Amino acid sequence: MFKRALATFAFLAALSTLASAADRLTLFAAASMKDAMDRAVVTYGAAGGGDVVVSFASSSVLARQIEAGAPADLFISANKDWMDYLSERDLVRSGSERVIAGNSLVIAAAEGTEPVSDPELLLDTRFAMGDPSHVPAGKYAKTALESLGLWSKLEKNAVFGENVRVALELANRGEVKAAIVYGSDQKAAGGLARAYTFPSGSHAPVIYPAAAMKDASPEAEAFLDFLTSEAGQAIFAELGFSPAAE
Repeated sequence: MFKRALATFAFLAALSTLASAADRLTLFAAASMKDAMDRAVVTYGAAGGGDVVVSFASSSVLARQIEAGAPADLFISANKDWMDYLSERDLVRSGSERVIAGNSLVIAAAEGTEPVSDPELLLDTRFAMGDPSHVPAGKYAKTALESLGLWSKLEKNAVFGENVRVALELANRGEVKAAIVYGSDQKAAGGLARAYTFPSGSHAPVIYPAAAMKDASPEAEAFLDFLTSEAGQAIFAELGFSPAAE
């Protein structure tokens, strides 16, 4: 334990050597990363790693903005598809991509809702989810419901949000009975119960690939190193994400 703590301290101390040379980094991150990145950029900056400005939206929106020329140094996607989209267009710095965290897919409902064994019980009236045509959380949700034989029956009840946090907010305000979101989102909401967790085999693993963009500042990889360090992974764990290795 002491050796791990010492290694983390050494890593963070080493960041201070970049302080004078580091430019402000611009990070485009999936909406579900908001709480984690808000905390990470503060910790990183306090350790001397420089300023990081973050723009949050659906992974699809951010990827298309980068494709259109938006000046991002870093991109964190909520699935591999949108990172591959940029890689195929030669917009990702070779060798910089890595998975920084994982997540679970859950149904969040009003506080006090008892856990259920059948998701249909919570989705039999209006429920919210990300738009499955382009939002990673929506794609995971649709796949999960299809694998359980429920999509064709429940699709008519779905209210599609432009990102997973929009779906979460609809449930938080009581405008829908429930929302299919990530486990970390439900934990962050505070007033919503985790009523159901989709089996891991019902959808592709929820992972967050991150990478520096092709023309990014040279310091971009230093922030990625921080996110995969012990200190960075501790932030994700505390907020309900699963480790990068999973």
